[in-house]
Amino acid sequence: MEQSVEAITFPNGPIDMAGNLYLPAGFDPEGSYAAVVTVHPGGGVKEQASGLYASKLAEQGFVALAFDASFQGDSGGEPHHLEDPYARVDDVRAAVDYLQSLPYVDAERIGALGICAGGGYAVNAAMTDYRIKAVTTASGLNIGTSFRRNWYGTDSDAAAVPTLQALAQQRTAEAQGAEVAYLPYVPAEPDETTPRDLVEAHDYYLTPRAQHPNAKNKFLFTKSVSRIFTFDAFHMVEDLLTQPILIVAGSEAGSLWMSTELHGRARSPKKLVVVEGGAHMDFYDVPKYVDRAIEEATPFFREHLTVKPADAS
Repeated sequence: MEQSVEAITFPNGPIDMAGNLYLPAGFDPEGSYAAVVTVHPGGGVKEQASGLYASKLAEQGFVALAFDASFQGDSGGEPHHLEDPYARVDDVRAAVDYLQSLPYVDAERIGALGICAGGGYAVNAAMTDYRIKAVTTASGLNIGTSFRRNWYGTDSDAAAVPTLQALAQQRTAEAQGAEVAYLPYVPAEPDETTPRDLVEAHDYYLTPRAQHPNAKNKFLFTKSVSRIFTFDAFHMVEDLLTQPILIVAGSEAGSLWMSTELHGRARSPKKLVVVEGGAHMDFYDVPKYVDRAIEEATPFFREHLTVKPADAS
């Protein structure tokens, strides 16, 4: 018997969230399962990387939920194409609400796995929602820090100021009737100055490799950037992240510095796995690297999503 996938919806306040629920082979509705929320990258949708990871986790016996972020994909929320990190973190909490409502999910055995910016969102959610018992990142990204300091992290936070000045001008123009401006998540036309990871991101999102009609490669400039630039997924991680964390990244990823920073700062039980030769996008869909991430995540979740025996006393 093969795993099954159910299209589901769940509420996040006034927003209807769209998800795909992956159930393991031999699923027993009378059983009790550990579950994992998978969180898609910025600009992604549930049919891409997060769905792939959810499917792989279901193969390992977990119930897994991949969903579209609020304001994106098939989920509700207006204006659409908003990348709001604070809303994205709340989406994860709402996904946990949903999983806890399922009679066959053990409410004490829920984890989260995020890819790219979804990794940062998963970590941030775990810091303030201890119903999440373990968290994993694959090519994890702290989206606010990345936007401020550039892909390689070589700028200071103050490098964001010119963009914020342009944002102020654009917001004034839109308030006076100008057309709403969007920015692309990945370069529409990479050139020789484009980082390797972003060239490969173009290949992933904008070619038949993984292109999906719901992933439009655009987000609202004024409403998104003002939220992204003030967001720090790892703020207070030293003190608020108490759950075990597994961090998986590639040795050739330009984003590796964010994974090593997270590992260095986290004080909870932690493990960093740097996969030799892997680049950032390899952990989205390249079998060698996705399978390695799952090989690490499976025993990690099995260990940390196991119900501990009650104290005999």
